[in-house]
Amino acid sequence: ATSILQANEKIYEVMKPGSVLKSIDWNQLASNNPLEDSLAIAKLCDNRSYLLGVFDGHGGPACARVLAKRLLSYIAASLPSQHVSSLLLEQMTPTTEFRPEIESLYAHEFNQYHASVSHLRDTLSNDESQCSMDSTERALLTAFEAMDQQLSEEALAFLLGPEMSDILQRVPRWDWKPWWADAFPSRDKVLQLSTLSTAMSGAVATVAHISSNNLVIANTGDCQAVLGYLSEDGTWGALKLGKEHTSENPSEVERLYSEHPRSERDTVLRMDRLLGQLMPLRAFGDFRFKWPRHVLEKWIIPVLGESALPQNYKTPPYLSARPEIIKHSLSPRDKFVVIASDGLWDLLSPTQVVRLVGEHMSGRVALGPLTLPPGDVTLEEINKMLQQRREGLSKRPLDTNAATHLIRHALASTETGLDPDRLSELLSLPDDVVRLFRDDITIVVSYFDTDYLLKSLPQSNQE
Repeated sequence: ATSILQANEKIYEVMKPGSVLKSIDWNQLASNNPLEDSLAIAKLCDNRSYLLGVFDGHGGPACARVLAKRLLSYIAASLPSQHVSSLLLEQMTPTTEFRPEIESLYAHEFNQYHASVSHLRDTLSNDESQCSMDSTERALLTAFEAMDQQLSEEALAFLLGPEMSDILQRVPRWDWKPWWADAFPSRDKVLQLSTLSTAMSGAVATVAHISSNNLVIANTGDCQAVLGYLSEDGTWGALKLGKEHTSENPSEVERLYSEHPRSERDTVLRMDRLLGQLMPLRAFGDFRFKWPRHVLEKWIIPVLGESALPQNYKTPPYLSARPEIIKHSLSPRDKFVVIASDGLWDLLSPTQVVRLVGEHMSGRVALGPLTLPPGDVTLEEINKMLQQRREGLSKRPLDTNAATHLIRHALASTETGLDPDRLSELLSLPDDVVRLFRDDITIVVSYFDTDYLLKSLPQSNQE
């Protein structure tokens, strides 16, 4: 069981001083075969800012894998401080390698985006809803919407060829002219099938931008980011950063209703799903909930069948990739942020997750050598440190990786503690039934450097 749990775990220690992050733990455990979750972690060219993304795919892994490969680069290009072509100095997570034709397409399209992004930023910044946003928030919003638009245009271009410009009704808000005909004169079957499979599958996403003492979250769908902090009384507290975009979110349901005629109130949301089919109410891809009806009828149904057209499909688009943006200023009490797909949150609450990571922090510190702070230290202070260390040793975790620790407890926790038999059973279920018991689980745990956050406080606050 332990070897299965630890197979995909990784720990990245931030060795460079002057960074808000100390380390990042991540791990994945598959339920679907193949795994439909993806993740991406990268360090930006300023060497102190980070992007961390979790992508939960549905209808296959294609859309999530493409987002993990491309979205962080689009965000980096959208930040006003990024002026170089090598935007991500270090990609810490491996990405899917596609066929050469697809890699060529993605490189060509990113270059187009990068060249036009300053104009795109100016265009979108005129959006009244963005007037109060800073550059990081706008970059996240711009990149999310542009990425989804490009996934749409890629699929339509290779599906429809020259007819695309006549058929596509949703004209982008920025001035991009179709370029595919010159770049790829033949409607290659590889390109056609790859772009269409990405467009017909979907993915929800949560991406965090962490720089200095600023944490900005962009969330589309039902992944979650939760902040772990220490209260004044020394207990752990959990702060959810944003809400899931599902039928359980009343404001999200009202947003959906407001975008369609009142006559569709009984059909736009049925059985707590979009048009009776899709659980998340925001997502990348899933263009059978976005494209005009006649496009689906003429081009998609002949390929995928009648089920590709949802019932009561009257006033598309029904789905958007536009993210909710959540901004948080970090304080020395903030210790870590956990970003995870709903496979974790289905099994553990935010409070349970934060408590488990907090206890794991204490246990992991206790495993290392005892180090005294600089300067004079009293015997009373040394005694207090030893007592804390003894308490930490009693909580010594089985796993050094906090993400693995969470997966173990999500699967095996009972009222009386961890049940190894339960864990073994859940890890040995056959592929055709495991999805009935749990979903894919992807977790990223990022630890903040308390000393860095203390130094970033105004002097009056430090005193």
